[in-house]
Amino acid sequence: LAAQINYYTKTIKSRADWEFAGIYSDEGITGTKVNRPGFQELLRQCELGNVDMVITKSISRLNRNTVDLLNTVRSLKEKGINIYFERENINTISQDGELFLSLLASFAQEESRSISENTKWAIRKRFEEGIFTHKNLYGYRWNAQQYEIVEEEAEAVKLIFNSYLDGMSPGQIVKLLNAKGFKPMNSDKFCYESVWLILRQINYTGDSILQKTFIENHLNHKKKINRGQLPKYYVEDTHPVIIEKELFNKV
Repeated sequence: LAAQINYYTKTIKSRADWEFAGIYSDEGITGTKVNRPGFQELLRQCELGNVDMVITKSISRLNRNTVDLLNTVRSLKEKGINIYFERENINTISQDGELFLSLLASFAQEESRSISENTKWAIRKRFEEGIFTHKNLYGYRWNAQQYEIVEEEAEAVKLIFNSYLDGMSPGQIVKLLNAKGFKPMNSDKFCYESVWLILRQINYTGDSILQKTFIENHLNHKKKINRGQLPKYYVEDTHPVIIEKELFNKV
């Protein structure tokens, strides 16, 4: 991305007949998503009349969703704003531009779908083999190879399970944790939801359930809870134990 920004900044500023209107980019956000801050700011500047021409490396960099891409192109075309796709050598303001764009955008969308399907296939094959993808989990930290126990957080997890087994409600446990100065991973104080989630988290037994969620499709990227649409995989002894299974089952 840095190389592309540098290239386009120099290219535009080298033209005496052009005035540089800024770089609008979104790092690490796929072209199938329309709600990208940099992309939205570009459209806003176009609406304000501060941009007459947009230059982008390729169709897939602007948008891989055919419908959204064509809507963007047509909206800007009505305002007299041209989009130049460098790789495909297309100017949308030209007579043939939208026809070529429609064809190429369809290929871009299909390419995105193909990549998404290949990625999902690879992830599911790893799940079948019991290989799990790491995530942030209270009580553990990933050290690039495996989970390590964070002792202070593990102490809080044990307190939550033992207190619940002793008859305390999640609300009472929250007060106890906060009084003792324990802190959750991403905030200053525990809440009811965080305690309830910990009590239901089987990972504390050292086992993992894989594919609990899945991405619906490559266009909306919406994560859904797996309620039987896809297989789940129960894998034993994937990481160190904080809560013994007997205690977890009782809770």
